[in-house]
Amino acid sequence: MKAKAVFFDRDGVLNVDVAYLYKIENLRWIDGAREAVAYLTQLGYTIFVVTNQSGIARGYYTVEQMNELHAYMQREIAAAGGKIEKIYYCPHHPEGSVPEYTGVCDCRKPKPGMLLQALADYDIDKEQSFLVGDSKRDVEAAEAAGVKGYLYTGGNLLDFVKNIVSER
Repeated sequence: MKAKAVFFDRDGVLNVDVAYLYKIENLRWIDGAREAVAYLTQLGYTIFVVTNQSGIARGYYTVEQMNELHAYMQREIAAAGGKIEKIYYCPHHPEGSVPEYTGVCDCRKPKPGMLLQALADYDIDKEQSFLVGDSKRDVEAAEAAGVKGYLYTGGNLLDFVKNIVSER
């Protein structure tokens, strides 16, 4: 049986968007974010994060520093009763300063590469799945991958996802 999945953008959806977040001490969760992931996990959704991380291409932080933050976020989510299956990230940017990450790619949203990779890696039912993002490019990436996208504009994330689930 195919899994139903929820894809979350990171900055501005799960955590407050601070420029180029990579330090744990600068992480501030969006109200209801941990609870939203726990709620969806308990409903049987597989949870993914799909996040553009151009700070890597720009040389502001390393993949290792980002991975430390992500591991911390996953532990915090687990402590709240949720599970993030995998975090997909795009380290690229056309105007980067780190050569290996500078240039045009297929994974930087609004391109659907990260979602397509998750769909290839896991047996996901696109019809039963959705994305929550805070920008038009997030929703465009979801739609290009054949997944319904919802634009989150603020407020309690748990309330937002409960409304989505009740409509589906």
